[in-house]
Formats: sequence, C-alpha cells, structure tokens
Amino acid sequence: MKLTDIAQYTLEQALKAGADQADVYLEQGRESTITVRMGELEVLKQATSKGLGLRVFIGNRLGFAYTSDFDRQSLKAFAARTAEMAREISADPHNVLPEAAVKAVYPDLQLYDPQVAEIPVDWKIKAAKEMERAGMGYDPRINNSGGASFYDGDVESVIVNSLGALHSYRSSSCTLACSLVAEQDGKKQTNGWSSSKRYFKVLESPEQVAKVAAQRTVRMLGATKPETQVVPVVFDPQMAAGFIGILFGALNGDSVHKRSTFMVDKLDQKIAPDHFTLLDDALMVRGLGSQPVDDEGIPTTTHTVMDHGVLKMYFYDAYSAHKTGMKPTGNARRGYSSTPSVGAWNLYLKAGDNTPEQIIKSVDNGLYLTSTMGFGVNFTSGDMSRGASGLWIEKGELTHPVEEATIAANLLDMLKNVVMIGNDLEFRRSTAAPTIRIDGITVSGK
Repeated sequence: MKLTDIAQYTLEQALKAGADQADVYLEQGRESTITVRMGELEVLKQATSKGLGLRVFIGNRLGFAYTSDFDRQSLKAFAARTAEMAREISADPHNVLPEAAVKAVYPDLQLYDPQVAEIPVDWKIKAAKEMERAGMGYDPRINNSGGASFYDGDVESVIVNSLGALHSYRSSSCTLACSLVAEQDGKKQTNGWSSSKRYFKVLESPEQVAKVAAQRTVRMLGATKPETQVVPVVFDPQMAAGFIGILFGALNGDSVHKRSTFMVDKLDQKIAPDHFTLLDDALMVRGLGSQPVDDEGIPTTTHTVMDHGVLKMYFYDAYSAHKTGMKPTGNARRGYSSTPSVGAWNLYLKAGDNTPEQIIKSVDNGLYLTSTMGFGVNFTSGDMSRGASGLWIEKGELTHPVEEATIAANLLDMLKNVVMIGNDLEFRRSTAAPTIRIDGITVSGK
C-alpha cells in the first residue's frame, strides 16, 4: 500500500474500534552518515526508518501509541489496542482535534531534492577526507580532529484525521560538518563549523567548511579568564540565534496560561527597541524548517512574532489553543513516536543596517560571544546565566580569546538593551539571526 493508504486504513480501523475521532502521523525515510577521523573512515551508516503514531479520541479521553509494523492485520490490532487504551485514560476536555485540519493547496516550498538520495558513497567519503585534510592543514597547531562528516536524508510525511485532513509531502537535507582540535602550550581548543541545505548543489564546499572550522578553532588558542564586569556583549550570528530560540520558548501559549513564563501579560506591549522584528516563517522556499502544514494538519503561514519591538502573539497547538480559548497558530510539531507540542519553523530576527565590523567597532570594552555552555534559563523569572567564551573587544578591536566565563542578565532587560542589529542574516539553521549588540550584561570570570 501507499503511505497515504496505510495511514487511512489505520484511521478507519481506529474508528471501527470505537474512536469518536482519530489522527495518524506517519513518516518513512532514509538517512546516510559518513564520518572520517584522522584520515580513516570511522562511521559508514545507511539506514531506512518508518513509523506511525495514532491518536484515538473517545469522548475527551486520549489514547496514543506508535508502531513500525505496517502489516494490515497488525495495524488493525494496533488500532484496537490504542482505542482500548483511550477508554482507560482520564478525560480531559481539551483533548480535541483542530477544526482547521482540512486538505490544503500547498505552495511550492521546494523541500525535496531527488539528487540528495543519489550522491555516491565514494563522493561522501572523499569530501569528508578532503574537509578534514584542509582543516588540519590550515595551521600547524591543529593537531587532532573531532571528525569530518557528511549527512544526508529524506523523509515522506503523511497526516490524516477523521475530520477529513489528508496531507502528504516529502523533504530532504544534507550537511557537511567538521570539528578540529588545536593545541598551544599544552592547552587544547576544540571548535568546528557546518553547512546544511535542502538541496545538494547549494551546499558549501568541504574546503569552505574546513576553513571556517579551522579559523574558529585557532582563534581560541591562548584563551584566559576575563575580569568580572558589566559590559556590552556582541553576539555572533550563532549566539544571536540561540538567544531568539530561548525567547521562543517563553512564548508557548500553555506556559502563558499557567503564568510560568516571563512573557505573560506582554501581548501588544513594547518589550524591545524599534529595530527588533522577529518572524516565524514556515513558508520560506527551501527553508530548513519549512513545512506546508503543521504536524496536526493545519496549514502553516508566516507569523510576525514581534513587530518593531511590540509582542504580537503567543504560539498554540490544538490542545493549548482549546485550553485557552484561542486558535491554533499552525505550530504543532511531533514525530511519529510523540504527541504534538509547540515548535518554531524558520524563526529569525530581521536584519538591521549595521555591518558586524561596525558593531564591534562601536564597543570600547566588551565581549564578542562565540560559544555558550549549559542552559541556565529560568523561564518564570527570565533570569539567564550561562557559561561563555569568545573574544575580548578593546577600543573596537578583537584582541584576545577568553573562556571559563559566565554571562548573566534578565532576558527582558536583554531585549530592551539590544542597541545594534547586523546586516549579516544568514539561514544556516532553522533558527537564524544576524550579529547583535546587547548592553548591560554581567560577564563573570576572575
């Protein structure tokens, strides 16, 4: 049977077993990973996977289970067991299917590149070896490797439910990644770089990835602890992306309802400067986070999350929307082995007018942040404290590397203190941001 037939058959069996409503989320895909370390092939993995998750609603009782056995008789018994499970679960009035989950006409998001599945294994091994060789040849102080890898995969996703939803789409991705180790005066530094794309032909070259990985590794040699002080911190694009990812976590509608987030009661309030505009775009062509529908079957869209510093929305899946009297935002995410929860698609901070060089030049004394460790975020209060490393800025110039530091501030204060935003927005992952400068952050060291 086709995957859509398998999903619909399972749905029919759930309804025959007594379900009032049901939905099926099904995935089938393949992936390949090549890893080379110190010139030797360390990992060569090619795998296929499939799985089907079934939610059964009997009244407001919800049963959930998943399986990788697509045999018809097995699916019939599986649906019956899941329905029986639902009868044993306590009722929750917010266990509902989303009303908007109907068949949609999809925009052409160009999520699937058939060439990805045809990349020769020999090319992957050669690319990984060349990448590691180029990285280690960049500087004699690079004397070890954490590995150079090539990953590729593609997946077909199917969503059906008893309200008439039927969605099916394919997606692909490929990634080059390189991790290097450098040593100076007996002290080591490890860093790396990667490139990920939906389409193989636009992937960065192994040499490009290796060069950046080497530069990021070597520049941290000789790192020292900084003095404890309150200074401006310039977040490089990867760190800025991490910052807005944390902000998204505080915008979960269920957390707002429970008043367990520092973003509660902030809707339609100005919480950041005019130049701060945050978007979540599920419809970005070839976007690494793009999907035509969310994982409950609701058509996705482009959301303006913060508009010139004003918070415009919270995010809801069907459960949290029903619980709060809101509408789902098309942000439900799940795998076949889990139930839906709220997630972002292509979340990004709109680019500003300043070059990264201008932002660094504006700082007389501060930190250029390139790495953080640990989570250290209290979503209720907004207080954040994380391990940090990077390069120290003196009189507008990057001077020396620093490590074993901690950055600490309140996230709402950080939002208000975003004084400069760069023009270097680049979508390397599904969460992206340009370079930003945030004032008033405590950098703790010695």
